[in-house]
Amino acid sequence: MKALEGVRILDMTHVQSGPTCTQLLGWFGADVIKVERPGVGDATRGQLRDIPDVDSLYFTMLNHNKRSITLNTKDEKGKEVFTRLIETCDVMVENFAPGALDRMGFTWERIQEINPRMIYASVKGFGQGPYSECKVYENVAQCAGGSASTTGFLEGPPTVTGAQIGDSGTGLHLALGIVTALYHREHSGRGQRVLASMQDGVLNLCRVKLRDQQRLDHGPLTEYSQFGEDIPFSDATPRAGNDSGGGQPGRILKCKGWETDANAYTYFITQAAAWGKICDVIGRPEWKEDPNFSTPPVRLPRLNEVFEAIEQWTMTKTKFEVMEVCNPLDIPVGPILSMKELSEEPSLRETGTIVEVDHPTRGKYLTVGNPVKLSDSPVEVARSPLLGEHTAEILQEVLGYNAEQVSQLRGSGVVGKEEYSV
Repeated sequence: MKALEGVRILDMTHVQSGPTCTQLLGWFGADVIKVERPGVGDATRGQLRDIPDVDSLYFTMLNHNKRSITLNTKDEKGKEVFTRLIETCDVMVENFAPGALDRMGFTWERIQEINPRMIYASVKGFGQGPYSECKVYENVAQCAGGSASTTGFLEGPPTVTGAQIGDSGTGLHLALGIVTALYHREHSGRGQRVLASMQDGVLNLCRVKLRDQQRLDHGPLTEYSQFGEDIPFSDATPRAGNDSGGGQPGRILKCKGWETDANAYTYFITQAAAWGKICDVIGRPEWKEDPNFSTPPVRLPRLNEVFEAIEQWTMTKTKFEVMEVCNPLDIPVGPILSMKELSEEPSLRETGTIVEVDHPTRGKYLTVGNPVKLSDSPVEVARSPLLGEHTAEILQEVLGYNAEQVSQLRGSGVVGKEEYSV
């Protein structure tokens, strides 16, 4: 049995943050009904296309394990169908601009009247406050949530990260909130509102930088490279390049082939417990007893010298050879893996972390699988739906319309006329 089997999700989301959330719930077995505009659908169906007239990878990789119904929710009959969907679903998820559903006549109070057990979950850019009405995108969230100001090198500008912590990160937070609300409903019998703001989600993922902001009140951040370089700290958490955020000094170092391979690097941490082994590996055994290097406090002002010596050794090895030498010695290292290397890694295919999916118009493509593994609830990644592919199926099987009523709705333009033979 799937973990969320029997739970029905009314998916009013688009682009990335909301679809990330509902896809995760679908992977766990929920019946996700994605509502889209007739003839248009989710905007990402047509964005960043690599094959003409085919759903983009942007859409397909965020909308697995869902059914698609097209519905004009501005039409009165469409609102009737939408009301029926609210009555029969457990959770509604949306990431519209602030107030969009209210203007349609579906306020939280109205939704509670229709279905008191409904859980109404939203992604917004900001929580309650002066910016609550602002529209937010991925990089805006990274900047407003503290990530950009603490990412990059001290001498450079703020930098956003390639990880979609604003959109996908907030979708993951929202999914947890929904499952928590579902559990609470088992005791209370009532639904509730669940809100995940992108600023809040990014800040949650940047908590170690908020930690460092408070530590600055009591002196410099000694594990940061700038401490060893005698660069004064300002009153805000600085950008720290590739320094480790966990208090154990670490940096990205060149490996053999770095001159031609942009990813021939390794992350190397000089953990105190492994210091003696590190000294032996890099050919500096005398550092184990040297008063200038033997303990973490005395090494802090000399981290540049330490990592330069380690890099002289790593440049004689490939990033994988560095792992082969260091891992058995419990020296923490990790290769910089490119997307190409990750996509070709057999172990990730075996665990379902990367999955090959067959699509009726696109053909085979790679996507990420469920990052959370449950021992008794295996996940099968099903392809994303074509636009309106399940309209008739949902109207008849979920809402109880007969074939003639479905035909009338199609004829009036309330639902799309898309029909597929797949």
